[in-house]
Amino acid sequence: MNPLQIERVTKRYGDKVAVNGIDFEVRRGEIFGLLGANGAGKTTTMRMVLGLIAPDQGSIRWNGKPYSDELRALMGYLPEERGLYPKVKVSDQVLYLAELRGMKRSMAEKSLRRWLERFEVPDYYNKKVEELSKGNQQKIQFIAAVIHDPDILILDEAFSGLDPVNVELLKSTVTELRNEGKTILFSSHRMDHVEELCENICILHKSNTVLKGKLKSIKRSFPRERVLLETELEVRGLERIPGVRSVKRGEAWTEIRIDRPETAQDVLREAAAQSEVYRFQIMEPTLNEIFIKTVGGEGRNE
Repeated sequence: MNPLQIERVTKRYGDKVAVNGIDFEVRRGEIFGLLGANGAGKTTTMRMVLGLIAPDQGSIRWNGKPYSDELRALMGYLPEERGLYPKVKVSDQVLYLAELRGMKRSMAEKSLRRWLERFEVPDYYNKKVEELSKGNQQKIQFIAAVIHDPDILILDEAFSGLDPVNVELLKSTVTELRNEGKTILFSSHRMDHVEELCENICILHKSNTVLKGKLKSIKRSFPRERVLLETELEVRGLERIPGVRSVKRGEAWTEIRIDRPETAQDVLREAAAQSEVYRFQIMEPTLNEIFIKTVGGEGRNE
């Protein structure tokens, strides 16, 4: 039995259907990607998973059981919006939140100091939140979500406001939590982060599921329409090959968009006739390309 099971869940607000009969499960030791454009139903789904609102139909089960107050200690939530009080000290806030989750203060303090050391910010213990940069506020909010060692984590835009170094730090942390057996529901604006971290995904559009399953299988179901070429000399005339949609040239590479698979071999023959070919690769579609193709041009991911 998987720790998180969502079965035929529907949520309405008056005449508006916010979530329409969605299904997915998240395994232990998995980071599951939940994606959707503005208004798709992603935030409503996360709030139902957290027990903040109840579904009108269907069921949400944690370890086979419906939501109960006992689950509060098993769940951690990192919201997209920062929810820390700016004029209160980091330690006062995080320790209070840990106690609400059932931790003894002495254990919470040890956990907080350990996390601050891990994130290389031990001096933030007595600082007010407003004294920190946006990125470091996000670190503290992440600590608040995991300080009580929850089994299930809901991470909404976990890397928001972080510079590249701290993004890598938090990515490695989330990966370690997964390897420890945590069940993680993850959403991000950055499709490359989802590709890197998630094995399974669900894409919502206008309250409905439009794609769901293993990311590798989803990618294989979409045509490969991009060829990457690296050559000794510049190859001319690629635009005139039937089936070539566009040609984009960089300093050391050329990207060719094609309409049909057989065009790729025509590109290779033309390139080999003009220059030595260092690299020829038919690229699988990125998750960003799949997302845009699936939901159309009606909005970007939240």
